[in-house]
Amino acid sequence: MKDAHIPAPTELLVCITCRGQRELPGDDRRPGRLLHDLLAARALPEGVTLRAVECLQNCEAGCTVALRGGNRWTYVFGKIDEASQADMLLDGAALYHATEDGLIPWRQRPEHFKRNCVARVPPQNFNDALERADDD
Repeated sequence: MKDAHIPAPTELLVCITCRGQRELPGDDRRPGRLLHDLLAARALPEGVTLRAVECLQNCEAGCTVALRGGNRWTYVFGKIDEASQADMLLDGAALYHATEDGLIPWRQRPEHFKRNCVARVPPQNFNDALERADDD
């Protein structure tokens, strides 16, 4: 009997210094910190850990997060609305966690992920594109 795929742990990194698209009246937290706090108050998908980071260098694009884990591609997403997109992020993190390589099928990705990917970084153990091209 073949063993079921057990995914490596996933980290959802949230920039807590992000200023977001707007400051929230009556709340002295930066929008990135607010997003982190909203996520921390929810049940995280199995295998997903929430981590606060100080800067993801995407300051002009609102709140920014990254998904990484195991030998998967890492994704960075921007323009996250701190007040309304926590559930979308958790759904996306669950989909990401279920993959072996980090590549969520296009049709299954949250719409926000499709339109607001800042970067996609290969895993450490990846096949060099030039090496693959030379093999063809």
